[in-house]
Amino acid sequence: MWDAYLFNGYKPFLYNVTFDACKFLANVNSNPVINFFHESFTSFYNVNHTCPYNHDIIMEKLPIDFVNHRMSKVLPFPEGDYLVELRWIRAEPFYAIFKLYGTLS
Repeated sequence: MWDAYLFNGYKPFLYNVTFDACKFLANVNSNPVINFFHESFTSFYNVNHTCPYNHDIIMEKLPIDFVNHRMSKVLPFPEGDYLVELRWIRAEPFYAIFKLYGTLS
């Protein structure tokens, strides 16, 4: 049973990155891993200033070809199912939880 879990499906133990988004937005070069993803989506969402954010964050018109290029050519991720979960904490409890599911094939 564990073999199926280890070799198929989501692997939540692979990456767990914690960072302060407000500090990151003040200095985007402070975290190269997060900056890779931030640069990937900068043209498609309205996160274009530092904190505070008191409006909706909108992502739109993100071409799948662009995502495939960034995730397979620029930084080669293996094919499979992925979950990106962002937990925005302002004070306990969570302020917002964002989950993005996708398949890279």
